[in-house]
Amino acid sequence: MNQTIEKEVLERFLRYVKIDTRSDEEGKGSPSTECQFDLLKLLEVELLELGLKDVKLTQTGVLTALLPGNVKAASAGDAPTIGYLAHVDTYHGTSGKDVKPQIIENYDGKDIVLAGTGDVLKVSENPDLSGFVGKTVITTDGTTLLGADDKAGVAEIMTFLSVLKANPSLPHGPVKIAFTPDEEIGKGTANFPTLEEFGAHVAYTIDGGPEGEVENETFCADTAFVTLKGKDVHPGYAKGKMVNAVRAAAHLISLLPGESLPETTEGKQGYLHPLAINGDVTKVTIPLLVRDFDLDMLKGWEGRLEGLIRKTCEAFPGLTYELRAEHSYKNMRYYLDKEPRAVSLAMEAVRLAGMTPHLQSIRGGTDGSRLSEKGLPTPNIFEGGRNFHSVQEWIPLPAMVQAVQTLVELAGLWAKERVGG
Repeated sequence: MNQTIEKEVLERFLRYVKIDTRSDEEGKGSPSTECQFDLLKLLEVELLELGLKDVKLTQTGVLTALLPGNVKAASAGDAPTIGYLAHVDTYHGTSGKDVKPQIIENYDGKDIVLAGTGDVLKVSENPDLSGFVGKTVITTDGTTLLGADDKAGVAEIMTFLSVLKANPSLPHGPVKIAFTPDEEIGKGTANFPTLEEFGAHVAYTIDGGPEGEVENETFCADTAFVTLKGKDVHPGYAKGKMVNAVRAAAHLISLLPGESLPETTEGKQGYLHPLAINGDVTKVTIPLLVRDFDLDMLKGWEGRLEGLIRKTCEAFPGLTYELRAEHSYKNMRYYLDKEPRAVSLAMEAVRLAGMTPHLQSIRGGTDGSRLSEKGLPTPNIFEGGRNFHSVQEWIPLPAMVQAVQTLVELAGLWAKERVGG
């Protein structure tokens, strides 16, 4: 079966990555770019060809489908419905148009030249490559990203469905699928069905990193919006009168603690991240990402930021400010305790697929963060990619096969369970 999975998941992946689906932060519609429908409509056709039920593509770009279960639970009641999700869009900051994947069979363990630019994917900077000597590795050609985030997840879910359809002896309860747009711009669940409509007991985003990872924590995330208000007068007569909001903004940014920025933190360290400075002498706005794994610590960062703003006002007499914090999502850990089997069965599925499971936290958010907060426990499972969002993105084919195997094992494990536990 492995060779069949390998062939199919690779074919699907190569077909999907060649479709440009880059989302757009400035886009006004949903999806933010029409091109995302190009892949969604293809997937709609392929789901129908696989014989799935209730295939529905909404006008806002959410594609859902159902594979009915083939077993009753071992104990009383039906096996629970389990959701599997991936997003179709790619990162807006790096081109995903005219992707030309390099398929390197029997990888020799050496640095890889990216044919489109002559740049080199170095083993010294990508030590995971050494684990795939003699295997197939897929890279970009150096001119675009690859799109494994998250078209690898899409290909793995589609291959998983194909395996279940082709092998009716494999046990599974009802399988609900959702492919979403605009995850990369934080809007992946903006138009998601209600949890009652989706009907899953738990769900999984297939959107993680190296093989074996199960991710059960994400940042708590807010966006802080700082407005600094100054006073503009003719610069030739400004002494003692002008309050320059642009200079004040630069001063505030300089006060941000250097050890608490994205570029200086790792693991479970939080940060403040200024995204832009917009405005003029009279008024400047500064959006900042505020991140921490602990909710109390997140609020502490916001208090610390306000303290720095007040120091800035002291340095620029007459300057006034406004600070508004907008909630983005909360650490999924706070919600996964509702159904501990969501994580424990994922870990067991990884073991059954022949890997050592690694429970990880994510320094970022997923659709699962928001779905967990809404009441649908949704941890994240690996899809195998590396160097996401980069022109040096790559993915090993064996990891994609292992992801499919993990999903098959996971479906079998949930087939033995019932909703009441």
